[in-house]
Amino acid sequence: MRMKRSQVWTCVVLGVLAVATAVGAQKQEVPPAQKDQGPVAGNRITIEVTGGDANKPVENASVYVKTIEQHLIKDKKIEVNVKTNAQGVAHVPDTPMGRVLIQVVADGWKSYGHWYDITEPKQVIKIHLERPPKWY
Repeated sequence: MRMKRSQVWTCVVLGVLAVATAVGAQKQEVPPAQKDQGPVAGNRITIEVTGGDANKPVENASVYVKTIEQHLIKDKKIEVNVKTNAQGVAHVPDTPMGRVLIQVVADGWKSYGHWYDITEPKQVIKIHLERPPKWY
C-alpha cells in the first residue's frame, strides 16, 4: 500500500488547513482588568478654578483634559478643551476612568498642569491658580 506523491501532498495540505482552522477558531479572551474602558457616557468631571489670595473664581480659563488609551499597537490620545463659566466652573462630559492630565491656562494667571486619577463617575476637582512673578 504505497501512497503516491500527490496523495501525500494532499494529506499535508489538508493537515495544515485543519490546524490553521483550529487555531483561528479559538477566541482570545481579554481579562476584565485589561479591557479598554475608554470614555463612558454618564461620566462627568467638574473642575472648579479659583485664583489669588481671595479665592475668586477664574472666568474664561481654558481647561484641557488629556488622556491616553493603551493599545497593543498604537496608543490613542484623547484631548478635550472646555472653558470655565463666570463661576469658574468647567464640566467635562464622558471622561474616561483612570489617569488624566488636567491643564489650565488663563490670562493673567500662572499656567497649571497636574495628573489626576479619576475614580468616580461624577468627580469634582478644585484647582487654585497663582499670579505669575513680577518682571522688573
